[in-house]
Amino acid sequence: MANKIGWNFINSYSRLPKPFYTMLDPDPVRAPKLAVLNRPFAKELGLDAEALSAEDGVAALAGNRVPEGAAPLAQAYAGHQFGHFAMLGDGRAILLGEHISPDGRRVDIQLKGPGRTPYSRGGDGRAALGPMLREYIISEAMHALGIPTTRSLAVVETGEPVYRETELPGAILTRVAASHIRVGTFQFAAGRGEIDDLRALADYTIERHYPEIESGENKYLSLLKEVIKRQARLISKWQLVGFIHGVMNTDNMTISGETIDYGPCAFMDTYDPATVFSSIDREGRYAYGNQPYIGAWNLARFAETLLPLLHDDEEEALKIANEAISGFPKQFQKYWLDGMREKLGLTNEETGDETLVGDLLNLMEKYRADYTNTFRALTFDRLEDLVFYGKDEFAKWHSRWQERLGRQKDLKEDSRELMRRSNPAVIPRNHRVEEALDAAVKKGDYSVMEKLLAALSEPYAHSPGQEEYCKPPEPTGQPYRTFCGT
Repeated sequence: MANKIGWNFINSYSRLPKPFYTMLDPDPVRAPKLAVLNRPFAKELGLDAEALSAEDGVAALAGNRVPEGAAPLAQAYAGHQFGHFAMLGDGRAILLGEHISPDGRRVDIQLKGPGRTPYSRGGDGRAALGPMLREYIISEAMHALGIPTTRSLAVVETGEPVYRETELPGAILTRVAASHIRVGTFQFAAGRGEIDDLRALADYTIERHYPEIESGENKYLSLLKEVIKRQARLISKWQLVGFIHGVMNTDNMTISGETIDYGPCAFMDTYDPATVFSSIDREGRYAYGNQPYIGAWNLARFAETLLPLLHDDEEEALKIANEAISGFPKQFQKYWLDGMREKLGLTNEETGDETLVGDLLNLMEKYRADYTNTFRALTFDRLEDLVFYGKDEFAKWHSRWQERLGRQKDLKEDSRELMRRSNPAVIPRNHRVEEALDAAVKKGDYSVMEKLLAALSEPYAHSPGQEEYCKPPEPTGQPYRTFCGT
């Protein structure tokens, strides 16, 4: 089967010290049926989509058969969940192994929902079809938007029910990641107090994700700085498209800099920094406007785990870590402002740019403007589509923006092209995602999801066929809420 499908597994994670994982096979399911397969991605990974769709391939995606060369395991990690520390682990996920693609890229192949593990903490280890399809849609949309992310290879229906508030159809998602090493993995190592294990994890992480720093003077400080840089860039990209992760626990922050865990996430329609979608985030800890601050908080927790490796003297180690973490806000602000300049067609830098951007956002918040469509209207000079069109304060802002554009050497059309490349026409709007999930889960109709995925696959195309997916939802008296799926 391995030769036919194209699996090319290595299992380097299992060479880490034993506390970091538990070897175990997935639990078989009753009647696996392929729901959706990411054929272009399969080809990119060097996998045969037809073979994956056949009985043996589906059996592997369902956990009923372990592919040749795989060495399944559940990973241990810890994490701060809504600020409270806990020892955790893969409660409903099993890593089959690391697959090497034809271009030499190493990626984790993980099954999400394949049964109980030693870290399930009373859970059933299973997943429902709706949340797995949701992760498939959102993660692939994020990839198309150019945002570092785990990706989805397939979803398989299990033929078995799972029980949450109600009985739901079960499913297993095949998730692909640069790795599943998290801030929480380092917290697990540090929490056990075994310095040799912590060093082994740090060395493995550097070898896997940051080999260029391996020969540096203080490679563990370099690791901290590289992770800070990647997270500053990642979270700025979230902010630029209005993405709200929803559960930024430290176990959901990857060391690779990829977005992971698409449980209660959603995209913002109306611009409001206080926007929260998650049903369990009652205090707004992970609101849209808080994401950069939570990112810094999580990175401070990561820095704490590295203290024994940064310097033998504890006070000196703390000083080194604080100095590194203090650079996050400036890095984030630069990535974010550079991205906002691109969204407004600004090809150079001026000191007043941050004020120009801030004033536009204030207008959007005041008039409850749609975030994505505001930038889209500015891109195509369709000012009449703006909710604040005709307002004196917008006219003044627009005049300032035009004057700013006029001071650039680039042609006006160059600025427009930059805006077209930086402002998506479509995002996975919540009502459209729910529409697709409802059709698939309740009616077995995947055509709605397929059409949505096609529109989301080229978010910067601005094609006529995308128009229907650009419309915000009709006003309702009820706020949109998302759930973690467990």
